[in-house]
Amino acid sequence: MKPSHKPKIAVLLGNLGTPDAPTPQAVNRYLKQFLSDKRVIEIPQVIWQVLLRLVILPLRSKRVAHNYATIWGSDSPMREILVEQTSKLGVRLSQVDQDFEVITRPVMSYGNPGVDQVMSELSDQGVQHFVVLPAFAQFSATSTGALYDAVTRWSQSQRNLPAITLIKDYFADPLYIQALADSVRAYRAEHGTAEKLVISFHGIPEDYEKKGDPYPNRCRCTGAQLAHALGLAPDQWITTFQSRFGRQEWVKPYTDATLESLAKSGVKSVQVISPAFSADCLETLEELEVENREVFTDAGGESYAYIPALNASEAHIDLFEKLARPHVEAWQKSLRHWV
Repeated sequence: MKPSHKPKIAVLLGNLGTPDAPTPQAVNRYLKQFLSDKRVIEIPQVIWQVLLRLVILPLRSKRVAHNYATIWGSDSPMREILVEQTSKLGVRLSQVDQDFEVITRPVMSYGNPGVDQVMSELSDQGVQHFVVLPAFAQFSATSTGALYDAVTRWSQSQRNLPAITLIKDYFADPLYIQALADSVRAYRAEHGTAEKLVISFHGIPEDYEKKGDPYPNRCRCTGAQLAHALGLAPDQWITTFQSRFGRQEWVKPYTDATLESLAKSGVKSVQVISPAFSADCLETLEELEVENREVFTDAGGESYAYIPALNASEAHIDLFEKLARPHVEAWQKSLRHWV
Protein backbone atom coordinates (compact mmCIF):
# COMPACT_ATOMS: atom_id res chain seq x y z
CA MET A 1 0.00 0.00 0.00
CA LYS A 2 1.38 3.39 -0.97
CA PRO A 3 1.73 5.96 1.80
CA SER A 4 -0.92 8.69 1.81
CA HIS A 5 0.20 12.15 0.74
CA LYS A 6 -2.99 13.83 1.91
CA PRO A 7 -2.66 16.52 4.60
CA LYS A 8 -2.92 14.79 7.96
CA ILE A 9 -4.50 15.73 11.27
CA ALA A 10 -4.51 13.50 14.34
CA VAL A 11 -7.05 13.36 17.16
CA LEU A 12 -5.57 11.97 20.36
CA LEU A 13 -8.10 10.60 22.85
CA GLY A 14 -6.36 10.56 26.22
CA ASN A 15 -6.90 8.88 29.55
CA LEU A 16 -4.87 8.67 32.75
CA GLY A 17 -3.06 5.35 32.48
CA THR A 18 -2.85 1.75 33.60
CA PRO A 19 -0.17 -0.88 34.27
CA ASP A 20 0.98 -3.16 31.45
CA ALA A 21 0.09 -6.25 33.45
CA PRO A 22 -1.58 -7.15 36.79
CA THR A 23 1.75 -8.02 38.40
CA PRO A 24 3.60 -6.34 41.28
CA GLN A 25 6.49 -5.44 38.96
CA ALA A 26 4.28 -3.78 36.34
CA VAL A 27 2.18 -2.02 38.97
CA ASN A 28 5.35 -0.79 40.69
CA ARG A 29 6.57 0.78 37.42
CA TYR A 30 3.21 2.38 36.79
CA LEU A 31 2.73 3.75 40.30
CA LYS A 32 6.29 5.08 40.35
CA GLN A 33 5.63 7.11 37.21
CA PHE A 34 2.16 8.21 38.28
CA LEU A 35 2.98 9.14 41.87
CA SER A 36 6.21 10.91 40.89
CA ASP A 37 4.24 13.50 38.92
CA LYS A 38 4.27 16.85 40.73
CA ARG A 39 0.77 17.48 39.39
CA VAL A 40 -0.49 14.53 41.41
CA ILE A 41 1.61 14.80 44.57
CA GLU A 42 2.67 18.29 45.64
CA ILE A 43 4.84 17.23 48.57
CA PRO A 44 8.49 18.39 48.16
CA GLN A 45 10.13 15.80 45.93
CA VAL A 46 13.16 15.10 48.12
CA ILE A 47 10.90 14.01 50.96
CA TRP A 48 8.28 12.38 48.77
CA GLN A 49 10.64 10.22 46.72
CA VAL A 50 12.10 8.69 49.89
CA LEU A 51 8.58 7.82 51.12
CA LEU A 52 7.49 6.62 47.70
CA ARG A 53 10.42 4.31 47.02
CA LEU A 54 11.02 2.97 50.52
CA VAL A 55 7.50 2.76 51.93
CA ILE A 56 4.61 3.28 49.52
CA LEU A 57 5.68 1.28 46.48
CA PRO A 58 6.83 -1.80 48.45
CA LEU A 59 3.59 -1.81 50.45
CA ARG A 60 1.09 -0.97 47.70
CA SER A 61 2.38 -2.67 44.57
CA LYS A 62 1.45 -6.23 45.56
CA ARG A 63 -1.97 -5.27 46.92
CA VAL A 64 -2.85 -3.09 43.94
CA ALA A 65 -1.66 -5.80 41.55
CA HIS A 66 -4.02 -8.24 43.25
CA ASN A 67 -6.89 -5.78 42.77
CA TYR A 68 -6.03 -5.35 39.09
CA ALA A 69 -5.96 -9.13 38.65
CA THR A 70 -9.61 -9.33 39.77
CA ILE A 71 -10.76 -7.06 36.90
CA TRP A 72 -8.16 -7.91 34.21
CA GLY A 73 -9.31 -9.54 30.99
CA SER A 74 -7.07 -9.90 27.96
CA ASP A 75 -5.83 -6.42 28.93
CA SER A 76 -6.62 -3.64 31.37
CA PRO A 77 -10.31 -2.63 31.04
CA MET A 78 -9.35 1.06 30.80
CA ARG A 79 -6.98 0.45 27.88
CA GLU A 80 -9.40 -1.91 26.11
CA ILE A 81 -12.19 0.64 26.36
CA LEU A 82 -9.98 3.56 25.32
CA VAL A 83 -8.87 1.63 22.21
CA GLU A 84 -12.51 0.84 21.36
CA GLN A 85 -13.57 4.45 21.91
CA THR A 86 -10.77 5.69 19.68
CA SER A 87 -11.59 3.18 16.95
CA LYS A 88 -15.25 4.19 16.89
CA LEU A 89 -14.37 7.88 16.91
CA GLY A 90 -11.94 7.28 14.05
CA VAL A 91 -14.70 5.79 11.90
CA ARG A 92 -16.81 8.90 12.48
CA LEU A 93 -14.03 11.40 11.77
CA SER A 94 -12.68 9.59 8.72
CA GLN A 95 -15.83 10.66 6.92
CA VAL A 96 -15.23 14.38 7.45
CA ASP A 97 -13.39 15.10 4.17
CA GLN A 98 -11.83 12.65 1.73
CA ASP A 99 -9.18 15.20 0.70
CA PHE A 100 -7.63 15.04 4.18
CA GLU A 101 -6.53 12.17 6.37
CA VAL A 102 -7.86 12.16 9.92
CA ILE A 103 -5.98 9.79 12.23
CA THR A 104 -7.22 8.88 15.72
CA ARG A 105 -5.00 7.37 18.40
CA PRO A 106 -5.38 6.50 22.09
CA VAL A 107 -2.82 7.99 24.49
CA MET A 108 -2.23 7.85 28.23
CA SER A 109 -0.48 10.23 30.60
CA TYR A 110 1.24 7.29 32.32
CA GLY A 111 2.10 3.89 30.91
CA ASN A 112 1.25 2.79 27.37
CA PRO A 113 0.41 4.01 24.80
CA GLY A 114 2.47 6.99 25.92
CA VAL A 115 2.09 10.50 24.55
CA ASP A 116 5.72 10.85 23.52
CA GLN A 117 5.82 7.66 21.47
CA VAL A 118 2.47 8.22 19.74
CA MET A 119 3.12 11.86 18.85
CA SER A 120 6.61 11.07 17.58
CA GLU A 121 5.32 8.29 15.35
CA LEU A 122 2.53 10.43 13.94
CA SER A 123 4.83 13.41 13.41
CA ASP A 124 7.16 11.14 11.41
CA GLN A 125 4.14 10.18 9.31
CA GLY A 126 3.55 13.81 8.41
CA VAL A 127 0.80 14.84 10.82
CA GLN A 128 0.60 18.64 10.76
CA HIS A 129 -1.98 19.24 13.49
CA PHE A 130 -2.85 17.43 16.73
CA VAL A 131 -6.21 17.76 18.47
CA VAL A 132 -5.83 16.51 22.05
CA LEU A 133 -9.10 15.42 23.64
CA PRO A 134 -8.65 14.38 27.29
CA ALA A 135 -11.41 11.95 28.28
CA PHE A 136 -11.79 13.80 31.59
CA ALA A 137 -15.15 15.53 31.72
CA GLN A 138 -14.10 17.77 34.61
CA PHE A 139 -10.77 19.59 34.27
CA SER A 140 -8.24 19.09 37.04
CA ALA A 141 -4.55 19.92 37.15
CA THR A 142 -4.06 16.36 38.45
CA SER A 143 -5.54 14.72 35.34
CA THR A 144 -6.07 17.01 32.35
CA GLY A 145 -3.12 19.15 33.41
CA ALA A 146 -0.87 16.10 33.54
CA LEU A 147 -1.86 15.11 30.01
CA TYR A 148 -1.16 18.65 28.79
CA ASP A 149 2.25 18.45 30.48
CA ALA A 150 3.07 15.28 28.55
CA VAL A 151 2.16 17.00 25.28
CA THR A 152 4.26 20.02 26.24
CA ARG A 153 7.30 17.88 27.09
CA TRP A 154 7.08 16.25 23.67
CA SER A 155 6.72 19.60 21.91
CA GLN A 156 9.84 20.95 23.64
CA SER A 157 11.91 18.36 21.78
CA GLN A 158 10.54 19.29 18.34
CA ARG A 159 12.28 21.73 16.01
CA ASN A 160 9.37 21.98 13.55
CA LEU A 161 6.31 22.15 15.77
CA PRO A 162 2.94 21.00 14.45
CA ALA A 163 -0.19 22.91 15.40
CA ILE A 164 -1.68 21.63 18.65
CA THR A 165 -5.26 22.14 19.89
CA LEU A 166 -6.06 21.26 23.49
CA ILE A 167 -9.68 20.67 24.48
CA LYS A 168 -10.18 21.54 28.15
CA ASP A 169 -13.27 19.64 29.33
CA TYR A 170 -17.00 19.10 28.90
CA PHE A 171 -18.45 18.89 32.41
CA ALA A 172 -21.72 20.66 31.49
CA ASP A 173 -22.02 19.79 27.81
CA PRO A 174 -25.68 18.97 27.07
CA LEU A 175 -24.75 15.79 25.17
CA TYR A 176 -22.67 14.61 28.14
CA ILE A 177 -25.45 15.26 30.66
CA GLN A 178 -28.00 13.64 28.34
CA ALA A 179 -25.82 10.55 27.90
CA LEU A 180 -25.41 10.19 31.66
CA ALA A 181 -29.12 10.69 32.30
CA ASP A 182 -30.07 8.19 29.60
CA SER A 183 -27.69 5.61 31.08
CA VAL A 184 -29.37 5.99 34.49
CA ARG A 185 -32.84 5.77 32.95
CA ALA A 186 -31.90 2.65 30.98
CA TYR A 187 -30.44 0.99 34.06
CA ARG A 188 -33.48 1.82 36.16
CA ALA A 189 -35.87 0.64 33.46
CA GLU A 190 -34.26 -2.79 33.72
CA HIS A 191 -33.37 -3.00 37.42
CA GLY A 192 -35.74 -0.61 39.18
CA THR A 193 -35.12 2.66 41.01
CA ALA A 194 -33.18 2.96 44.27
CA GLU A 195 -33.97 5.30 47.14
CA LYS A 196 -30.80 7.31 46.54
CA LEU A 197 -28.57 8.02 43.56
CA VAL A 198 -24.97 8.51 44.72
CA ILE A 199 -23.02 10.51 42.12
CA SER A 200 -19.41 9.70 42.98
CA PHE A 201 -16.35 11.46 41.55
CA HIS A 202 -12.65 10.76 42.01
CA GLY A 203 -11.44 13.07 44.75
CA ILE A 204 -8.49 15.44 45.10
CA PRO A 205 -6.92 16.90 48.26
CA GLU A 206 -8.81 19.83 49.77
CA ASP A 207 -5.67 21.93 49.54
CA TYR A 208 -5.64 21.61 45.74
CA GLU A 209 -9.12 23.12 45.55
CA LYS A 210 -8.08 25.95 47.87
CA LYS A 211 -5.16 26.69 45.52
CA GLY A 212 -7.55 27.11 42.60
CA ASP A 213 -8.17 23.70 41.04
CA PRO A 214 -11.71 23.99 39.54
CA TYR A 215 -12.33 20.25 39.51
CA PRO A 216 -14.56 19.87 42.62
CA ASN A 217 -16.90 22.65 41.52
CA ARG A 218 -17.10 21.15 38.04
CA CYS A 219 -18.02 17.81 39.62
CA ARG A 220 -20.71 19.43 41.73
CA CYS A 221 -22.08 21.14 38.61
CA THR A 222 -22.17 17.84 36.70
CA GLY A 223 -23.93 16.16 39.61
CA ALA A 224 -26.54 18.90 39.90
CA GLN A 225 -27.20 18.94 36.15
CA LEU A 226 -27.56 15.15 36.06
CA ALA A 227 -30.02 15.24 38.98
CA HIS A 228 -31.98 18.02 37.24
CA ALA A 229 -32.10 16.08 33.96
CA LEU A 230 -33.47 13.07 35.86
CA GLY A 231 -36.01 15.19 37.73
CA LEU A 232 -34.71 14.08 41.12
CA ALA A 233 -35.76 15.73 44.37
CA PRO A 234 -32.97 16.99 46.67
CA ASP A 235 -33.32 13.98 48.99
CA GLN A 236 -33.00 11.50 46.11
CA TRP A 237 -29.36 12.18 45.18
CA ILE A 238 -26.01 13.26 46.56
CA THR A 239 -22.60 14.10 45.09
CA THR A 240 -19.58 12.47 46.78
CA PHE A 241 -15.83 11.97 46.24
CA GLN A 242 -13.90 8.68 46.30
CA SER A 243 -10.40 7.19 46.03
CA ARG A 244 -8.62 9.30 48.63
CA PHE A 245 -4.98 8.50 49.26
CA GLY A 246 -2.75 9.32 52.24
CA ARG A 247 -3.61 11.07 55.48
CA GLN A 248 -4.41 14.60 54.29
CA GLU A 249 -7.97 15.86 54.04
CA TRP A 250 -9.59 15.38 50.63
CA VAL A 251 -12.67 17.03 49.14
CA LYS A 252 -15.82 15.93 50.94
CA PRO A 253 -18.20 14.24 51.39
CA TYR A 254 -16.36 10.94 51.02
CA THR A 255 -18.19 8.23 49.07
CA ASP A 256 -17.47 5.36 51.48
CA ALA A 257 -18.38 7.38 54.58
CA THR A 258 -21.57 8.60 52.88
CA LEU A 259 -22.65 5.07 51.97
CA GLU A 260 -22.07 3.90 55.53
CA SER A 261 -24.03 6.86 56.90
CA LEU A 262 -26.93 6.30 54.48
CA ALA A 263 -27.22 2.66 55.46
CA LYS A 264 -27.10 3.44 59.17
CA SER A 265 -29.78 6.10 58.72
CA GLY A 266 -32.18 3.58 57.22
CA VAL A 267 -31.64 3.91 53.48
CA LYS A 268 -31.98 0.38 52.11
CA SER A 269 -31.16 0.84 48.43
CA VAL A 270 -28.64 2.95 46.52
CA GLN A 271 -27.42 3.17 42.95
CA VAL A 272 -23.98 4.63 42.28
CA ILE A 273 -22.71 6.31 39.13
CA SER A 274 -19.27 7.86 38.63
CA PRO A 275 -19.35 10.47 35.85
CA ALA A 276 -15.68 11.42 36.26
CA PHE A 277 -14.63 8.13 34.67
CA SER A 278 -15.01 7.87 30.90
CA ALA A 279 -14.07 4.18 31.08
CA ASP A 280 -14.62 1.56 33.74
CA CYS A 281 -11.39 0.84 35.58
CA LEU A 282 -9.97 -0.19 38.95
CA GLU A 283 -11.71 2.68 40.75
CA THR A 284 -15.13 1.66 39.45
CA LEU A 285 -14.94 -2.10 38.92
CA GLU A 286 -13.13 -2.85 42.18
CA GLU A 287 -13.51 0.15 44.49
CA LEU A 288 -17.13 1.07 43.72
CA GLU A 289 -18.46 -2.30 42.58
CA VAL A 290 -16.83 -4.40 45.33
CA GLU A 291 -15.33 -2.41 48.23
CA ASN A 292 -18.07 0.20 48.59
CA ARG A 293 -20.79 -2.42 48.16
CA GLU A 294 -19.37 -4.11 51.26
CA VAL A 295 -19.29 -0.78 53.12
CA PHE A 296 -22.99 -0.23 52.42
CA THR A 297 -24.22 -3.75 53.13
CA ASP A 298 -22.06 -4.18 56.24
CA ALA A 299 -23.68 -1.03 57.64
CA GLY A 300 -27.19 -2.39 57.09
CA GLY A 301 -27.95 -1.52 53.47
CA GLU A 302 -29.75 -4.13 51.41
CA SER A 303 -29.57 -3.24 47.70
CA TYR A 304 -26.47 -1.73 46.11
CA ALA A 305 -25.84 -1.27 42.39
CA TYR A 306 -23.12 0.36 40.32
CA ILE A 307 -24.25 1.94 37.02
CA PRO A 308 -21.45 1.44 34.45
CA ALA A 309 -19.48 4.28 32.89
CA LEU A 310 -20.42 5.50 29.42
CA ASN A 311 -17.48 3.52 28.02
CA ALA A 312 -17.75 2.99 24.23
CA SER A 313 -21.49 3.55 23.98
CA GLU A 314 -22.75 5.34 20.88
CA ALA A 315 -23.92 8.27 23.00
CA HIS A 316 -20.40 8.67 24.36
CA ILE A 317 -18.89 8.57 20.88
CA ASP A 318 -21.48 11.14 19.78
CA LEU A 319 -20.08 13.42 22.47
CA PHE A 320 -16.44 12.85 21.52
CA GLU A 321 -17.28 13.49 17.88
CA LYS A 322 -19.07 16.72 18.76
CA LEU A 323 -16.03 17.90 20.71
CA ALA A 324 -13.40 16.97 18.12
CA ARG A 325 -15.09 17.50 14.75
CA PRO A 326 -15.22 21.35 14.79
CA HIS A 327 -11.45 21.52 15.35
CA VAL A 328 -10.79 19.05 12.55
CA GLU A 329 -13.07 20.90 10.14
CA ALA A 330 -11.63 24.31 11.08
CA TRP A 331 -8.08 23.09 10.39
CA GLN A 332 -9.11 21.61 7.05
CA LYS A 333 -10.91 24.80 6.05
CA SER A 334 -7.90 26.91 7.06
CA LEU A 335 -5.43 24.68 5.23
CA ARG A 336 -7.51 24.64 2.08
CA HIS A 337 -7.66 28.44 2.17
CA TRP A 338 -3.89 28.81 2.38
CA VAL A 339 -3.12 26.07 -0.09
